[in-house]
Amino acid sequence: MAQSSGYSKQFKEFYMENSKAFEQTLLSEAVNVQDKIDEIMRVGNIDLVNNAHTLVMYIINGEDEHLKQFAEQEGIAWATHAIDLSFKLEWVHSIRRTLWLFIEKYYKGNDNNEIEDFFQLETEINNRVDDFLNTFFIRYSTYKDALIQTQQQLVENLSVPIIPINESISVLPLIGTMDPDRVDIIQDKVLTKVSELGIATLIVDLSGVAKMERESIVDLKKSIDGLNMMGCKAVITGLRKEIVREVLDTGLAFNQQTETLATLQQALSKYFLP
Repeated sequence: MAQSSGYSKQFKEFYMENSKAFEQTLLSEAVNVQDKIDEIMRVGNIDLVNNAHTLVMYIINGEDEHLKQFAEQEGIAWATHAIDLSFKLEWVHSIRRTLWLFIEKYYKGNDNNEIEDFFQLETEINNRVDDFLNTFFIRYSTYKDALIQTQQQLVENLSVPIIPINESISVLPLIGTMDPDRVDIIQDKVLTKVSELGIATLIVDLSGVAKMERESIVDLKKSIDGLNMMGCKAVITGLRKEIVREVLDTGLAFNQQTETLATLQQALSKYFLP
């Protein structure tokens, strides 16, 4: 991980002291995005303002690995919820412009700063913003392609759509209605895939499942229990209230090893980012 230089630490203090002013300037720069912030939060549980602060801190601190992993997490989230990429592009470019406005203010208020420091900071910040965008778009594209292929496979009932995130974490995104026949296919092939790939954590995203029959819920629970017996941690995300009611009506509960989270993004934040 890159280390922050002395001037970067000083700028970090300046940024933190003026974080609210940074938000206001950022919103004024992102003309087309500012009216979409609430909608993006509602659709994808993506907090653009908070994520902007996270990105800026990774940039200032020189946390290149965290920055790239954060970009991958964001790419997956935007692909999952099919959010317009133009908003992301404008938002990140607005973050870059706002950063430079604040760097200008910082240097005007600190006469002792050397011009060499300014150009070094310029290079580091621009490189990291570019790295974030490149990593975001690559992960967005690959995950979007995997989702499209997954949907085709689901329609044909040919295979189980397990999408690897890294060597130990994979996502199983399910869509449509879960009937007993589909759950049987999933149960058989998921256990096989987990064994073959050595998956340590499987995130089962049910945000695309509109309906699940009671019998299917019982069978899904058996599949989850099977994963736990194999040493694979199961994390369930995106349970809709209608399905939760069905789960409660069955009188069954997932075992203590199984975790439930509201969204796929929350699971990625917890298990994908260190």
